[in-house]
Amino acid sequence: MKNKSSMNLGSGSVAKLLFSLALPSIIAQIINVLYNIVDRMYIGHIPQSGALALTGVGVTLPIITAITAFSALVCMGGAPRAAIALGKNDKDEAEHIMSNCFVLLVIVGILLTAAVQLFAEPMLSSFGASASTLPYALDYIKIYALGTVFVQTALGMNAFINTQGRTIFGMASVMIGAVTNIILDPIFIFVLGLGVKGAAIATITSQCISAIFVLWFLGSKKSDLKLKKQYFKLSAGVIGPCLLLGLSPFVMQITESLLTICFNSSLLKYGGDTAVGAMAILASVMQFSMLPLSGLTQGSQPIISFNFGAKKYDRIKAAFKVLLISSLTYSTLIWCAAQFAPQLLASMFTNDPELIDYTCRALRIYMAMSLLFGAQIACQQTFIALGNAKTSLFLALLRKVILLIPLIFILPNFFADKAFAVFLAEPVADTLAVITTCTLFARYYKKTLNGPEAAYDSPVRE
Repeated sequence: MKNKSSMNLGSGSVAKLLFSLALPSIIAQIINVLYNIVDRMYIGHIPQSGALALTGVGVTLPIITAITAFSALVCMGGAPRAAIALGKNDKDEAEHIMSNCFVLLVIVGILLTAAVQLFAEPMLSSFGASASTLPYALDYIKIYALGTVFVQTALGMNAFINTQGRTIFGMASVMIGAVTNIILDPIFIFVLGLGVKGAAIATITSQCISAIFVLWFLGSKKSDLKLKKQYFKLSAGVIGPCLLLGLSPFVMQITESLLTICFNSSLLKYGGDTAVGAMAILASVMQFSMLPLSGLTQGSQPIISFNFGAKKYDRIKAAFKVLLISSLTYSTLIWCAAQFAPQLLASMFTNDPELIDYTCRALRIYMAMSLLFGAQIACQQTFIALGNAKTSLFLALLRKVILLIPLIFILPNFFADKAFAVFLAEPVADTLAVITTCTLFARYYKKTLNGPEAAYDSPVRE
C-alpha cells in the first residue's frame, strides 16, 4: 500500500506541491550556507589578522567541498532511486537503498578523515596557501576534518528525508545545526580567543547535532523509510546504480574543489594574497547563489522522480516548467545584486579597504553571466531526477572540466591584466555550458516526455 507522502507526490496541483516542498529546502539551503559563510564573516573581522585568516580559511575550501561531494556521490544518487522505488510502490527496495547508502557514508567519512589528517599541509600548499596564510588554513582544516563523519551523515542522509516529501524536517535538521553554529562562532572565536580554531570547533559541533537529528528522524515513526540493520550489508547491485547516478552531483562538487585550486594557484601567481582573498569572498557569494537553486531542485526532485516511476509524464512537464521559471527568476536577482551592489556583498566578509575594492571589480566580472545559470541547474538536475546518469555526468564535466579549467590558464595569455582574465573565464564558460545544456535537454525532453507512453497520461493542474 502506498504511503501518504507518496500519494501526495502523484496528485494535486504541481506548482503548489513543488513550492510546499521547495520552500523548506530553500530555507534549509540558505541556512546551510551559513555554516561556512558565517565562519568567514567572523574570521574576516578578527582584529589585525582578519584578512590573512580569511584567505587561509578560503584555501581550505577545496577540501571542504570534496568532503561534501562524497556525500553527494552516495546519497544524491541514492535518494532519487529511493523515490523512484516508492513511485513503483516498492518500499523495501527504497529502505534497502537508504540503509546501504548510510553504511557507505560512514566508511567514506572515516577514510576522508584519515586522508586529511595525513596530507593536509602538502594539499593546502598546492591549493594556493602562502607562507603567511598556511598556518591559518591548517588550524581550521585539521579540526574541521575530525567532524567529517558528522558532515557526511547530516548532509547525505538529509536527502532521504527530503525525497519522502518531508522537507520541513529536512529544513529543521539544517536549521538546528546552523543556529548552533551562529551562536557558538563568536563565543569560540572572540570570547574564548580561539580564533580560526574556534570557528572550526563551532562548525563540527553544529554538524554533530544535525547528524543526531537526522538519524533520530529516520529511526522514528515520522519517517516513511527506516534504516534497517538487515540492509546494512553493502550490495553491489544496490549501491552501484546509486553511485552511477550520484556521479553527476559528485563531479559538480569535486570539480568545484578542483576549480578553487586552479583559481587560487593562478590568482596567487598574478595577484598575490589579495586576489586569493577576493576569490574566497567570490566563492562564498557563488555558494549563496547556488544553494537556494539547489533547494528548488530538491523540492522538484521527489515530484519528478516519483511521477517518472509512476509514468505520469504531464506532472513531470508541469514540475519542470515551474522549476525553470523559478530558477531563472532567482539567478537574475542574484546577478543584479552582484552587478549593482558588490560593495555591500564584499563588506560582509572584510573591513579591509583594499580587499573590498579588489573584490567589487572581480565580482562583477566573475558573475557577469550568472543570470542564465538558473536554466543550467534546472535542466541538469532534472536529468538526475529522471535517472539519466550519463547525460547529467557529461554536463557536470562540460562546464568545469572541459571549459572552465582550461580557460583559467588560456585567457591570461591574451590580456595584459592577467588576474582579470582568470576571473573572466567564469562567464565565458557559463555561457557555453548553458547553451549546450539547454539544447541537449530540449532534445531529451521531446523524446522522453512526449513519447507514446506520455500520451496516456491524464491532464494535470499547474
